[in-house]
Amino acid sequence: MYWSDRDDAPAPAAALSGTMEADLAVIGGGFTGLWAALQALEDQPGMRVAVLEAEQCGFGASSRNGGFCDSSLTHGLANGLSHWPAEIETLVRLGRENLAGLAASLKQHGVDADFRLCPEIGVATEPWHWEGLEEDIEVYRAFGEDVELLDADQMRARVHSPTYLGGMIRRNDVALVDPARLVWGLRSAVEVLGGGVFDHSPVLSVNRVGSRLSIRTPNGRVLADRAVMATNAYPGPVRRPRRYTIPVYDHVLMTEPLSAEQMASVGWAEREGLGDVSNQFHYYRLSADNRILWGGYDATYHFNNGVDARHDQSKTTHLRLAEHFFQTFPQLEGLSFSHRWGGPIGTTTRFTATWGTACRGRLAWVAGYTGLGVGASRFGARVALDLVYGQSTGRTELEMVRRHPVPFPPEPARWASVQITRKALQRSDRRSGKRGAWLRLLDRFGVGFDS
Repeated sequence: MYWSDRDDAPAPAAALSGTMEADLAVIGGGFTGLWAALQALEDQPGMRVAVLEAEQCGFGASSRNGGFCDSSLTHGLANGLSHWPAEIETLVRLGRENLAGLAASLKQHGVDADFRLCPEIGVATEPWHWEGLEEDIEVYRAFGEDVELLDADQMRARVHSPTYLGGMIRRNDVALVDPARLVWGLRSAVEVLGGGVFDHSPVLSVNRVGSRLSIRTPNGRVLADRAVMATNAYPGPVRRPRRYTIPVYDHVLMTEPLSAEQMASVGWAEREGLGDVSNQFHYYRLSADNRILWGGYDATYHFNNGVDARHDQSKTTHLRLAEHFFQTFPQLEGLSFSHRWGGPIGTTTRFTATWGTACRGRLAWVAGYTGLGVGASRFGARVALDLVYGQSTGRTELEMVRRHPVPFPPEPARWASVQITRKALQRSDRRSGKRGAWLRLLDRFGVGFDS
């Protein structure tokens, strides 16, 4: 993985050994878990916090994503409006507050993660994309977003590709970040505030012992008052989230650094984040050393919520991504890809996070950000802390928090329904965005499949 495959990567934390006591145990050392630990320590300085990570902090999606940091908590305004029209203004406000709080936290704790507010452009590459962009821009403007439609000439003047027919630029509420450095910085901040971080400490079981929780790892145990489970796409010791979330594999290529001449050939002076607006979409951005990260398109599900290292690499998908890359940037023909990877994204039928509790309220869990978890994970952690400490807040009263999404069916219907939906989305892209009977049925019930 490029983001974390660097000389400045920190050494793994030691594994848990023996028995320790904690006020709060956090299961999972990705964005959500680290944000939960950090915010708990900020709320109550001196709290005994233990973060238990099965691999190494950031091993999962937290270090494999594209680093797009959106303020949206609802997988975009349109999705939020379709599910929570009465609460959407509150959700938009909370999302903006969360992004501002994230930026402030990075500054406060000295986290150098190449975080920068910058524009993001949804690119039209097919004539039918325009209809969707024209609808989107009115929605964004209604909520005070600085957005503008770009025609083909304007779009190609910004970033040079013969495939561009136009686009919609958003100038606020979005940022880019180096996700691995964000993980490392959050881990360091937790440790500076006195939290304990333990890598290679998978949680095997969680049991109530009187009024406390006994959390076992292969070589140790944490006796904790409360716990937050933040394993997202990966299976954790509490099974209930598996009803509502499935792991969807996404794949990425990273190029070698572009030369000055190659950079000039693509333009991209503002270094904005880009993504086309098909159902099967690509997302791409520049790294600090002028590599292009290019990912997306295929979203694959493996039977029975399959998560395995062998799924991280897909020759078929990576070759397809490379083909699409050079169709978009033919002037870069001959450029090599230095890294390729994949990994699971946790998704729900409504494309947003869902929360719950277990162990008579002493454990809270959150999962299912569906590709927009870089920013939303901080909010997800905040809500999980509210729940586990029994605090009734404006956040916990949200319908998005109180009500679970429609669960995925059990296997083999789960696998079959995902495959049917994937094929329906492919047909929709081939038929100028027309949604067939299956997608219209899903729309009617407010459910779907996405990465």
